[in-house]
Amino acid sequence: MSRPKVSIRQIKAARALLGWSQEDLAREASVSIPTVKRLEALKGELGGREGTAEKLRSALERSGVRFVGEDGKGIGVRLYV
Repeated sequence: MSRPKVSIRQIKAARALLGWSQEDLAREASVSIPTVKRLEALKGELGGREGTAEKLRSALERSGVRFVGEDGKGIGVRLYV
């Protein structure tokens, strides 16, 4: 069973909470910097290959980010450190 998708805005907000650059996210997720830049230039849900989206999400979650909105009570991110 796949997890609900997160939005590009949530990814950017999560990076901001962590103080990460696009380069930091690319390194932590083991994806290329151009991939992060390309995906973040879009709007809406995080697109691209499912595996790439999961790598980005997992890297942020390993660092304490929790994506809010999967329970239908608003959309956002929280940082637990």
